[in-house]
Amino acid sequence: MIFKGKYMYKWNKEGDIEIVPQEQQGIELPQEGIEFTETPIEFSRKQTPIFTGVLNYFPDAIREIAKCSYVGQQQHNPDKPLAWDRSKSGDELDALSRHLLEAGTIDTDGIRHSAKVAWRALANLQKEIENDNEAI
Repeated sequence: MIFKGKYMYKWNKEGDIEIVPQEQQGIELPQEGIEFTETPIEFSRKQTPIFTGVLNYFPDAIREIAKCSYVGQQQHNPDKPLAWDRSKSGDELDALSRHLLEAGTIDTDGIRHSAKVAWRALANLQKEIENDNEAI
């Protein structure tokens, strides 16, 4: 069976959903354990465990990312309420890469470079999702 399209998912042995990379689509794949859809699969609230699946896994890391947001706000807009000012920097992957080169160290503002990597990764992911949602 041959599948082509934007979204392709397969279920692994543990029952978890995996997205098949687009470069692997259009090749012959086994039928069992694969579902192809024209639109993304909708996940229920129980299949999106924000607290138990993210916050419980990484509480200290999430705290560091929050500190990073606060320090960035103080740097760029100290007189305004905390908010993501997207006009200040849009080079998420370049900035992420610069901070990645210094992972394991602390930046001059007292924030871990690794926290800045994570913040930029989240910013990039947020923009990707927003772009996908606009395309649908």
